[in-house]
Formats: sequence, C-alpha cells, structure tokens
Amino acid sequence: MEQRGEVSLKKKTESEETTAKEEATTNKRGGECVNGSSGAEQNKILLMRAFVEKQDPSSKDVDDYMIRRFLRARDLDIEKASAMFLKYLKWKRTFIPTGCISASEIATDLGQNKVFTQGSDKTGRPIMVMFSGRHFPRKGGLEEFKRSVVFSLEKVCSRMPEGQEKFAVICDMEGWGYANSDVRAYLGALTILQDYYPERLGKFFFLHVPYIFMAVWKVVYPFIDDNTKKKIVFVENKKMKSTLLEDIDESQLPEIYGGKLPSVPVQDS
Repeated sequence: MEQRGEVSLKKKTESEETTAKEEATTNKRGGECVNGSSGAEQNKILLMRAFVEKQDPSSKDVDDYMIRRFLRARDLDIEKASAMFLKYLKWKRTFIPTGCISASEIATDLGQNKVFTQGSDKTGRPIMVMFSGRHFPRKGGLEEFKRSVVFSLEKVCSRMPEGQEKFAVICDMEGWGYANSDVRAYLGALTILQDYYPERLGKFFFLHVPYIFMAVWKVVYPFIDDNTKKKIVFVENKKMKSTLLEDIDESQLPEIYGGKLPSVPVQDS
C-alpha cells in the first residue's frame, strides 16, 4: 500500500503522464532541447523533471543535462533515477550547506599535494591527476577527505567546455604502499562519484600500480558499478606514454608523463 503523500511513477495513468509532459514543457528549463538526446529520452527527461519538482521545488534550479545524467545512470528508469536525484539534493543541502567548499576547510588534505588539474583529452574532457602515494589516512580525517573529493570534483567540472559533461582521471600510484592504504576513503570517494556525480567520469587511468595494491582492489571492486568498470584502464608501465597519447595530445599531457603541460594544484586551477 502506498503511503499518504507519495507519488507512484509505476501507477501513473495515461492522462497523468500527459499532464506531466505539459507541465514540464512549460517550465523554462524543462522546455529546453537537450543536445544528443533522442525523442524518447527527451520525453523521459520531461517526465522526470515534472515528478522531482513536485517532490523538491529546488529541482527547478538544475538544467536538463543534470536530469539526463541521473537518468542515464539508472538506464533511463525514471523511478530509480528520480530517487537517486532526490537523494543527491538532500545530500548537497547537508554536506555543502553554503553551496561550495573552500580551500580553508580542507587545508590538511590539500597540504598532501596529491591532486592536480590541467589540460584536456582529445574529446575535450578536462584532466585530473591524483597521486595516491601521497595520501596518508589520518584519525578522524575521513570527513575532510570527502570534502576534498567534492572540492576537486567541482573544480574539474568547472573547467568543462560547453557541450562537455565528463572528465578524465590519471591516478598515479607510484610509491604507494600499505601506509597509504585507506579503504574507507576509497569507498567514500567512490560513493560520492557514483551517487552524486553520475555520468561525469569519462575515463580512469591507473598508472604505476604495485602488485600489493591488488589486495585492496579486490575489496573495492565489488562496489564499482558496471558502467564505471568499463571506464577503468590499468596502464602497463612500458606502454604508459603511448597509451596516454591515444587519448591525450602531447601538448595536453603532463610533463611527468612525457608531455608538455606543467602541473597545477587543484586549488589553483
């Protein structure tokens, strides 16, 4: 039995769907045409927007591209995508109450000098470079680490050119050892990426992966959704530059990998 006040998407009548489409079409953002969407996908965007705006009026502040990302993350299932999106809005209000995270809030994490953003790949996706060997877990430091993850994701997303929705990541694990192992942090970052920034990751390169990391990888791997798994590439050391050059032009590749671009700390990008 449905609880009072809940709306069941599964039980919408044909007339209710028509009304939802009309309401979404009259909405300023909902009436926009989303590039790269089929007619069927566009209709689902309109239906989902009408539904989530009734549940949370702040949904009116997001564009249709965000609605589409959540839809695609749930294989265009409106009910599942709506639940995911409404959860995101609730999380954002509690985790980022001021709307943004300042560098002063994550000073300790930034002090590890482990995240950089510079350049773009051949499709225009901005690049984030992470050095896992510089991360050291600290007692009570998980919440700051999560804020640092959101800070970095917001930074790289802000560098996206018009028409681009994804970014690429180079995760360099040179020097990584058990002292750097932090499963709670890895799972926390994964949850943030998959649940609150869906369809943002374009490709994820692992470099200099030590054999001992595979024990941790076996713990984390089951929590990675299938769509994300397809974007992960473990790069052979002997083919590192040639593999990266398949996706990134030499002019946009960081200098440390044989490219021509200097590294820029995430807080300065």
